[in-house]
Amino acid sequence: MLNSDANSTKPRRSDSDIPSLPESYRTIPVPKHFSFWRKLLAFSGPGYLVAVGYMDPGNWATDLAGGSAYGYTLMSVIMISSLMAILLQILAARLGIATGRDLAQACRAEYSRPVSFSLWVLCEIAICACDLAEVIGSAVALNLLFKIPLIIGVILTTLDVLVVMLLQKRGFRYLEALVIGLIALIGMGFLLELFFSQPNVAEVFKGLIPSSQIISNPGMLFIAIGIIGATVMPHNLYLHSSIIQTRKYEQNTEGKREAIRFAAIDTTTALTLAFFINAAILIVSAATFYTRGQHDVAEIQDAYKLLSPTLGVGVASTVFALALLASGQNSTLTGTLAGQIVMEGFLNLRLRPWLRRLITRGIAIVPAIIVTALYGNSGVAKLLIFSQVILSVQLSFAVVPLVLFTSDKKRMGEFVNPPWLKCLAWFVAVVIAVLNATLLYYTVRDWIK
Repeated sequence: MLNSDANSTKPRRSDSDIPSLPESYRTIPVPKHFSFWRKLLAFSGPGYLVAVGYMDPGNWATDLAGGSAYGYTLMSVIMISSLMAILLQILAARLGIATGRDLAQACRAEYSRPVSFSLWVLCEIAICACDLAEVIGSAVALNLLFKIPLIIGVILTTLDVLVVMLLQKRGFRYLEALVIGLIALIGMGFLLELFFSQPNVAEVFKGLIPSSQIISNPGMLFIAIGIIGATVMPHNLYLHSSIIQTRKYEQNTEGKREAIRFAAIDTTTALTLAFFINAAILIVSAATFYTRGQHDVAEIQDAYKLLSPTLGVGVASTVFALALLASGQNSTLTGTLAGQIVMEGFLNLRLRPWLRRLITRGIAIVPAIIVTALYGNSGVAKLLIFSQVILSVQLSFAVVPLVLFTSDKKRMGEFVNPPWLKCLAWFVAVVIAVLNATLLYYTVRDWIK
């Protein structure tokens, strides 16, 4: 991936300055006279829209498998992956604030048309893969709760595009409120599950300390790579760099610096909450299944069926399924937005908002309908794993440009990454690339066998 004009800091196309998400661009005011807490409230929101990608159904499978097979040991892996995610999402917000462009627009302005188009195709594939996991998760939840067939459940999830259209028409804050409300529902659901499962608190804290077993045990290492490799969603980097620009902060050095500071607080808070929810899934799995010798619970349907009888609490499985439904639907909402952002950013395709969202939703939902119709209940777990592998392959194509752009002084000016942050960002990018390559190798090897 070569810079086609490394010495140029100007966009190659005159249309590249059209704002990202124009219907929502700078629509949320941040008055200069606001107090710290009111400004923090005004900036809070984008981090939570991003956070839903870190608690989507695709992550549930690895957390359930890790907890049932190895107890609390992989808690440290969830913590480390969350810290890496926080760093990269802060960089994405930093890019959007400092340059006024989202990541897709920055790629289109910097790279040649064939490279930019290739990056768009890869990103769309990643969004389809991610949406596959989210849609299937929602469909599974509807099937578990209401016995709705999977294929009907998948089709029902397409209604989220109407929700996005309605809420964005009323204001971006309404969409953020819905997402935060669903996150709260997921969080409350797992607080109840933690109460039902009564985990060993001392063992939980012990699990936060990295263990050499994670490296020496091949099975544990594979699941750990899956957790880290699929943690950062590629489309979340594009999404965050765009939606941070919905805030109407001062377009000067002081205003941008303040926006970056509040965006970092918002991101850290939201992704810390996502860490606790992911950790809760693993903890519940460990406390419920691992401690009772059930070490092979890796599928969502199995966890649902076993929770209530194992814990002796009738509503445990229902609470689990409700949280799954909230997680899947939340993620499809933000996935629809991400699809719109990458299509606009890479292709500069300007259509009416309702048509644009319908197209991006269709690109993502059609593969989900096809594979669900072909594989049904028996193939759901394999499809979830397959979606994570596709995400892992695409991730570096988003992370590397992000680190390159935010480390470029000509592009970022005084907001360029300082040397320590630049080194840390490249270290994380290399670690993610190596782990994702390893995950891909193991997965392909297992398929061949």
